[in-house]
Parts: sequence; C-alpha cells; structure tokens
Amino acid sequence: MTDSFDQITSAANPLIKQLRGLERKKNRNETGLFLAEGARLIEQAMAQDWHIETLVISNTGADRDYVRGLCEMARQKGARVVQVPDRLAGSIARKDNPQAVIAAIRQRDSQLENLDAAHPGLWIGLYECRDPGNLGTILRTADCAGAAGVILIEQCCDPYSIEAVRASMGSLFDVRLAKAGFDAFNAWRQAAGLSMVAASVNGETRHDGVDFTGPSLILMGNEQAGLPLQIEAACDHLCLIPMRGGADSLNLAQATAVMLYEGWRQRDFA
Repeated sequence: MTDSFDQITSAANPLIKQLRGLERKKNRNETGLFLAEGARLIEQAMAQDWHIETLVISNTGADRDYVRGLCEMARQKGARVVQVPDRLAGSIARKDNPQAVIAAIRQRDSQLENLDAAHPGLWIGLYECRDPGNLGTILRTADCAGAAGVILIEQCCDPYSIEAVRASMGSLFDVRLAKAGFDAFNAWRQAAGLSMVAASVNGETRHDGVDFTGPSLILMGNEQAGLPLQIEAACDHLCLIPMRGGADSLNLAQATAVMLYEGWRQRDFA
C-alpha cells in the first residue's frame, strides 16, 4: 500500500458510485464520461490527448512500477488518481478479475463538421449498427487499415459503452468518429465528392469489382435488417460479397473488414 494516491475503501463513496454508474448510457450522457480498462488502453488515450478525469488503481496494481508510472503521468495531466481494494476495482469494471487500472475519460465532440472530408483514406458509414461488440471490432479494423474515419448514422449503439471500448482494444482513441442523421451525412459526403458503396444482398457487382481508388465511403447496414431501400437508392454502387451458401450472411464486423481491406488492397495498402 502507498499513501501517494487518494485511498477509497467504501463502495458507498460518491466517486465509486459515479464510476459504477458509467455502465449505463444515461449516466455517460449526463456526465460526459466513459470507462476504459487496462494500462495499454489508458496509455493510448493519453498519447492521443484524451482527457482523463479519474484514474483508479487497484491495490494489486499499485505494486507494479509501470502502472504507478502511468498514474503519475495521468496526475501530471490533471487526472485525480485514487487507489482502491481489488474488490472495488472489480465492482467498477463489473468483472471478477479487473485490470489493474481503470480510467474515467471525457468523451469527445462527435460533430460531422469536425471531420476532414479531404482525408485520403477510405471512410466507413455504419447505418443503425446496434451491437457494441461489432462497433468496437469495426473501429479496431478501421484503425488497422488506416481508414479516414467512421460515421455512425441514425440510431447506433454507443461507442463509449464498456463493451464497445473493450472490443476496440484502444482503437476508439485513434479513429476519427462522428454521429449524424442520414440526410446530414449524405449531404456531407456528396459535398466531399465521396462515392458511396454499400454492401447489399441487392448488389449485382462483386465487391472486388468496384473501384475504391478514388474518394470513397463504404456504407454498411444494420445487423438484422441491412439497409432500407431508400438508403440503398442514395448509394452510387451496390455490391455483393461472394458466399458459397450455407450461412446466409457474414457478421457485420467481418463484412466491413472484407470491404475495407478490398478497398485498401486496391490502393496498394498505402
């Protein structure tokens, strides 16, 4: 144990209650905060200048020099650092074996106008993506493939949910992200000169037969319903990912990866 950080031992402490409440979207919206677990993710957040409001270190984590160094770095950037028993860390993370360090991080503004439409990478649009695991995985894929950014269209799941943050493996902190209604999004991409290509069961061109070498945006639909016909009608191209039969569809995150990597391949993985 050390006295260099604030010590909290009670689950009734107001800060612990606030952090536990960040599991719920209502509380995340009200506070503007979200949780991230693990030294690597938190280090990544700090490297990208995300504001850490509170850093929680477990008693076990306090014995590790690397974790203590990370906490000192966060404190220098204005974070409050508190040390808690392992059981309290588990109650915050909702896990029996929590990471040694957990952060409450300030959400970033996600206005469409903040995105640089002239970015040379491929863009991804997600229409009513409802599964946080899929969303986090897509953010991770977008990060790996150097996508220009991801735009959440209409009613999508919360990218700041614990599940989405975990699935992104830190890519949430690296990928440009915005939220918009379809009309505003479509006007933005048209003004930017982005060709919109959707994966659809109604597509007639194979996905590797579409030209992604120019300014392009890949639009992916809802996990269950896909894209409404009026949204497909607004696209420049509809394409189909080949399947041999058996399963009738790919998982959304897998299908997005297939589309994005084909586009990146056409650009010689530049």
